[in-house]
Amino acid sequence: MATAMTGEMIVNVPILVPAQLQAAQSMIPAYPELILGLSIAIIMMVDLFLPKERKVVLLWLALIALALTGIMSAALLVSGARGYAFTNMFVADPMANLLKIGAYVAVAATFIYSRRYLVERDLLTGEFVILSLFALLGIMVMISSNHFVLLYLGLELLSLSLYALVALNRDSAVSTEAAIKYFVLGALASGLLLYGLSMVYGATGDLDISVVAKSIASGQAKKQMVLFGLVFIVAGLAFKLGVVPFHMWIPDVYHGAPTAMTLMIGAAPKLAGFAIAIRLLVNGLIGVAADWQGMLVIMAVLSMGLGNLAAIAQTNLKRMLAYSTISHMGFMLLGLLSGVVDGNRLNAVDAYGSAMFYAITYVITTLASFGMILLMARKGFEAENLDDFRGLNTRNPWFAWMMLIIMFSLVGVPPTVGFYAKFAVLQAAVAANMIWLAVVAVLFSLIGAFYYLRMVKIMFMEEPTDTTPITSDSGAHALLSINGLALLFLGLAPGGLMALCAFAMKASI
Repeated sequence: MATAMTGEMIVNVPILVPAQLQAAQSMIPAYPELILGLSIAIIMMVDLFLPKERKVVLLWLALIALALTGIMSAALLVSGARGYAFTNMFVADPMANLLKIGAYVAVAATFIYSRRYLVERDLLTGEFVILSLFALLGIMVMISSNHFVLLYLGLELLSLSLYALVALNRDSAVSTEAAIKYFVLGALASGLLLYGLSMVYGATGDLDISVVAKSIASGQAKKQMVLFGLVFIVAGLAFKLGVVPFHMWIPDVYHGAPTAMTLMIGAAPKLAGFAIAIRLLVNGLIGVAADWQGMLVIMAVLSMGLGNLAAIAQTNLKRMLAYSTISHMGFMLLGLLSGVVDGNRLNAVDAYGSAMFYAITYVITTLASFGMILLMARKGFEAENLDDFRGLNTRNPWFAWMMLIIMFSLVGVPPTVGFYAKFAVLQAAVAANMIWLAVVAVLFSLIGAFYYLRMVKIMFMEEPTDTTPITSDSGAHALLSINGLALLFLGLAPGGLMALCAFAMKASI
């Protein structure tokens, strides 16, 4: 602190000493999290003074906060550097920054799609906005975790926020039931993951993911204990991704939660699930890749099989999309399990990059599919059954064509991005000499085409049962158009995003 004389007044001028400057610079990788945390605090204070009818202001403040964090993450991504904070517990590498930008887009789109839906049902409260941002903060912490403790803190911050969001409509018995199921099963999965992490800590003597990897590679770790912990870690990850046999929560939670909350659960958290799979399995436990690859193969086949077969029997669109999620997460596992072949990691960047591309494009497609349900819904009408879309082409041709693009992308029909995403992970599986697994995936995709194309038939070839005019929020309408056309554009020109994913993986694994 320096002292300056101005006339008779003494002014103390603070001087940033080198140690303080160094500390400030060391926090740069975590600036997006700090900006979002400060924004949450500001929004919580503003919420205290806003009347109920003006809570929409909180959504706009949240969108501004997301824009600021997005700019910071984009700047870190463009730099291409890998930065550490909090004594190497936190890492901001290109993979983390790219996934965070995807999460910001997903949460921002959820806010825009959900505005009218929430207002009509008196669910647009400060709690919704704040819990959603806390969930995003948990996602960001998980994505940048380089330490078991920080990863688990991020996981719990995300999970507890989502449990509360599902139960936010306290007058709905269905939502309350879904929240209880989600909480009980989620707590069990978190316990399994924590137990597995503790076993790995006991085997290696460290909680730092990079140190754990070195310990296993050097043979210093107790391998039997590592493998024992690995089983529980994979089980916990499987629950977060929603793959068989830890999938049972997805249909009930997707169906029971208000559609706005379903979209919050089904989009951005998938990026966090992918990130912790990379952090734990690839960055930390690559030395026992042969063991966790075997488990992922079984989960991938079961997920694609059960997800596609069970979806055929559904008449509720949200449940159908829930089972579709299970099958798509099984498809994404194809990329994760193809990176290492007999100890050879030459295929790693392409395989993990294809899995990352699949995760990001699936989130974009999920935003569009549930966004369509939110736009179709109105007060007293949820638009969540297949029959609610009957004859949509005669009621609103633009919505019908957007939904057709969405369904085609989920099937994997060219020229939508879903085709290229599936082709990329299948190519990774073939490169890993798992041709039989690629054949199985293609067969299950053909089965899955039935229920997606059934939706197209309902919209274009059947007479509407409801002739009520479809009205929508202009902002959400514009976003749906951008969202749907993005599925076409990324399918026609996937090279840019694919190259970005490959760059991120090469710099991060």
